[in-house]
Amino acid sequence: MSSQIPHITILGSLNTDLVAYVPHHPLPGETLTATSFLTSPGGKGSNQAVACAKLSRPRDLSSPSAHVSMVGAVGSDSNGDLLLSNLATHGVDSSLVTKLPNKKTGIAMIVVEAETGQNRIIISGEANHQVGEEYVTQGGWLDKTDLLIMQLEIPMGTVLKAVEEAKRRGVDVLLNPAPAKILPDGVYDGLRHLVVNETEAAILGGVEEKELDTLEGLERVGKGFVGKGVENFIATLGGRGVFYLTKGGRSGLIEAEKGVKVVDTTGAGDTFVGRYALEAARARKEGGEFDVGGAVGRANKAAAVTVTREGAARSIPWRDEVE
Repeated sequence: MSSQIPHITILGSLNTDLVAYVPHHPLPGETLTATSFLTSPGGKGSNQAVACAKLSRPRDLSSPSAHVSMVGAVGSDSNGDLLLSNLATHGVDSSLVTKLPNKKTGIAMIVVEAETGQNRIIISGEANHQVGEEYVTQGGWLDKTDLLIMQLEIPMGTVLKAVEEAKRRGVDVLLNPAPAKILPDGVYDGLRHLVVNETEAAILGGVEEKELDTLEGLERVGKGFVGKGVENFIATLGGRGVFYLTKGGRSGLIEAEKGVKVVDTTGAGDTFVGRYALEAARARKEGGEFDVGGAVGRANKAAAVTVTREGAARSIPWRDEVE
């Protein structure tokens, strides 16, 4: 591994996605016939690792701009093999992904409305539930990491332990708290990057989602997190774009890309996190000032490519597709 490029580590979930495309989301008691179905590698942790890897290199895997590692667990079934193969194919170091005997790999059941691309997701964590606090310290991987990315699809105790250990070692953390769960205020103290969607911002901010419909509401919620110690607050707003607010007082609303035909939104947030993370890790490694607005804009453009394609990991663009 070249010491000249940043090392991004993702501690998180790995799932197999079972995706059904339907004319509309079913009503209670309604049975629908899917227009199409696919099985693909997924999980927010795995997707964000693949996003970092694909967006840091061209399709031939040459000249990567970051080293990307995944920490997590899969089962001893064929789905686990599929996920490990998917990571390797896209240039992710999976040497810290444990294959657990007699356990099933995580599953995500996803229903996508064909006309709008909007989804509904149900997760069965399986092996992801076994990612305990010991994963944080094994192998010394945290000491080699420039940026740690986490979500909330693994046990909360593990996430809290990782935040604590990262702070102690001076490692930047990007937290994407999905699915949203109330967190101790201490998590936000010194947190470098908090990336949320509208639902997560409302739940964690203790407000109704409609309060985020205005710029004033977004600023009010963002200031609440910054007041707790978050350095960069990012809220993805779907068709409205992305709002950001920094500890230094910079803020902005980046509009959504125009003329985009939305097919499937499943991997959009993970693509955004991956592209944003690359910008953040590079700035950290080089010691320069982090251009949050520029990073948000580039991440927004990458996510706009993802929503035009079906699937999660496979829909994420390579670097040469967005440059």
